[in-house]
This record gives sequence, C-alpha cells and structure tokens, in this order.
Amino acid sequence: MNNYEGKSIIFFDGVCNLCNSSVNFIIKHDKKKHFLFASLQSDAAKEILLQYNSKKIIFDSIILIEANKIYEKSTAALKIAKHLNNGYFLLYIFIVIPVFIRDYVYNYIAKNRYKWYGKKDSCMIPTKELKDRFIGS
Repeated sequence: MNNYEGKSIIFFDGVCNLCNSSVNFIIKHDKKKHFLFASLQSDAAKEILLQYNSKKIIFDSIILIEANKIYEKSTAALKIAKHLNNGYFLLYIFIVIPVFIRDYVYNYIAKNRYKWYGKKDSCMIPTKELKDRFIGS
C-alpha cells in the first residue's frame, strides 16, 4: 500500500446505486482529496484486502482502510464523515453510540439497499477528472 501513503481507501459495492451515490457524495465533500476508492468487485480491492486476511471481511459492507487499520459498516461510515467538509464531520459524534446499535441500523439498510435503491448491471466507471481517485480503474 505504499502507493497510497497518507490516503484512506474506501471500498464500496460497485453495483449498488446507494453505494455509488454515497461515493459521489463523499467526492463532493472531500475537498482535501483524502480518500481513494475501489469497488469491492475489483481485482485491486481483492489484492489490497488480502493483506488484512487475519480479519474476516464482509464484502457486502463499506470498508475503510485508514492508517493501515480496517473499519467496516457504521464505524467506517462515521470515520469517513469525520473527514468531510460543510459540517458533515459533526456526524462523527454518533461514534459514541454502541457499535451493536449502529451496526443494527447499518445492516438493516444494507440488507434492503438493492430493493430500495436498485442495482446496476456493472460497476461505476469514473470520469477522466476522477480517474486518479479510483484504484484499479
């Protein structure tokens, strides 16, 4: 991961409409370009996440790698929010809610995301302007 030093990597479900909308939202509010992105379906994601094989990784969840630590589900989402501008960093205060409660809500949304928001046939393709923010694209 030496190529990504100083950056955090967000792994997301590339065919999920909610996930793709979330990535676009993060890009819009990540003025410091702190985050890089990779679809969970990509070879790059599989290669990078293999380095974390000591932890059972659930591939239907958002995953964040920050400072060589891996975060999933609601913890990943809140740690991402901490780096966003326009006041969204204030959402990080919800980290005080116990993880089992936060992840219960997260899991409910994740379980229904395709039914509520739909699914694409293929992963999102970044524009030329955003290509350098996507790993393996």
